[in-house]
Formats: sequence, C-alpha cells, structure tokens
Amino acid sequence: MLRNDPVLVNDWHPVATPDQFDEQPILSVRLLGEDLVLWKMDGQYHAWRDLCVHRGAKLSLGKIVDDCLRCPYHGWTYNQEGACVHMPAHPSQTPPVKARVKRYQLQERYGLLWVCLGEPANDIPPFPEDAQPEFVTAVCEPARHVQAHGPRLVENFLDAAHFPYVHAGVLGDPEHPEIGDFQVRIGPDGVESDPIEVYQPDPFGGTAGLVHYTYHAYRPLTAHFSKSVGEGSFGLMLAITPHDELDSTGWFIIAAAQTDEITDSAALKTIYSPRILRIFEEDRVVVESQRPELLPLDLQAELHLRSDRVAIAYRTWLRQLGLSFGVA
Repeated sequence: MLRNDPVLVNDWHPVATPDQFDEQPILSVRLLGEDLVLWKMDGQYHAWRDLCVHRGAKLSLGKIVDDCLRCPYHGWTYNQEGACVHMPAHPSQTPPVKARVKRYQLQERYGLLWVCLGEPANDIPPFPEDAQPEFVTAVCEPARHVQAHGPRLVENFLDAAHFPYVHAGVLGDPEHPEIGDFQVRIGPDGVESDPIEVYQPDPFGGTAGLVHYTYHAYRPLTAHFSKSVGEGSFGLMLAITPHDELDSTGWFIIAAAQTDEITDSAALKTIYSPRILRIFEEDRVVVESQRPELLPLDLQAELHLRSDRVAIAYRTWLRQLGLSFGVA
C-alpha cells in the first residue's frame, strides 16, 4: 500500500500548477493511491480527500457554489474549512459535526502546488537558483506521465554516464563516453556530488566541450542538478508525483541566468521546454523498460562502477531513510 510508507506520506509532492485553474476551477488528482480534489476560492487553494462523507461520491465532479464546494450526488455543500453547511434534502437541519471532509496541507512554491498527506517532516525541497536574483525560473510544461516508479526516474536523472548513448548528439557522444572522477556525500540534506565533468556536443548556451554537473537528491522523489557551461550556469529540478504503483508524473523546474533573450519565465519556458521534454522522452523509454521495476536497494543485486557513485549513494540513502515504496 502506498499510504503505508511514512517517508512519502510525510513529504511534499507536486500535484498541479496554478495555471491549470485558469481552465477549470476544480481538479481531480491522485497521490500515493489517494484521490484528491483541488479547488480554489478567494485566491486560496484547497486539497481535500475526493470523497463526500454522505455516500462517497467524488467531490471533483461537483461545483463551486457561494464560495463552497457542492457534491454532485445529493448536493451536500462544504465550506472552505471542509465542514458541511447545507444538506438540501433537509434544509432546516444543522449538519452533524462529523460531516466534514478530510483536508490536506497545500503550499505553492516554484510555480507548483505541493501537497502533504501526513505531517511534513521537512519543508518543500529547496531549489537553489530560486533564491538567486540573477536567475529566471519556470515550470517546464506539460508534465510528463510515466509508467515507472519514482526512484527509478530519480536515479536516471542523477546519472551522467548514460548521456552518450541515450542522448547522443545532444548531451553526449559515444566517441567521448568518459566522465571525470568525483566523490559523493550523504548528509542531512540528502545526497550531493562533486562537479562531474562530461563532454557534450550541444550543451545549450555554449560550444561543444566539457561541462560540469553537480547533483543533489534532496528528497526520495526530488532531485536537482546545477550545470556549468563556460561562464554560464543552469539549474534543473525533477519532482515526481507518485500516483500509484508504476504510475508517476515528472515535473521539471528550470532556471537560467537572465539575458537579453531570457527576460522572464515565459521566454525561459519557450526556449528550454522543448529540449528538456525531448530529452526526458528519451529517458522515459529506457526507464519504463528497466527490470526489476522496483529499484534494488541491495547493492549486491546489480553491478556498479565508479561512475555509479551517485546512484550508489542514492540507494544507500533511501535504505537509511526506510523508504518502502518503489524499491526492493
């Protein structure tokens, strides 16, 4: 059961973007096997269990009426605190105190809406470039749906050795597959690598040559790298929404230094999103093919090289945390 993993239940997960509410006022999402209804009123977002307490209908099929959310089945109406305030079949009856939906904590950060189903053990994962005024940030859209477990996706994101073969001609070259030596550390903020030197034929923002990636895994399902290209730098965060077994969504948050071409988030998204999503699609095909589908935490289960040090540290860290979902 997904809800039986306290590491993920007590963590923050992205579920939507504020822009999605421009098209529809009520959203239905699934997180860790739980159906949620998201809705917005008076500039405030709400995340509730998608379940009317009367007869179990989905509230996401309902309507917003008089600043409240109305169930589509019998019209039970809930205020923004989740309490039922009106039962149309018995209009003069005060709804019982127990007529209240389950509410979850929600925060907006980096252009995403994050939900925690339990009690947050930490704040929302950091995105280092967001705090630096010279960087422009944006959410890469659309998010990508993947038939794979989150840990497999994150480990792929943390791996530079596959570039020459999965992303040949862009991030790597089979004629130059070597990567520089590096060390990795597990600390209170997760996993962090030294800068890793790789050759890239098309590094975006520079000419073909050596670039450096510094990887971080801040949460089991949230990872980040900073990339140095010549005098410039670039940041990318991958955050995974775990819907169900082998059912995930990948969100990317991008950051680049402001230039005459990159003036705001819209420009950044226009320039970078197609490339990032094309690269992720190449990764998706490979990750969905991997067996076992569950990421092995026993380091004896697969072979490892020095170039796998980030992956080794990530698996070791997940085992230390006691993660059970998406791993073996």
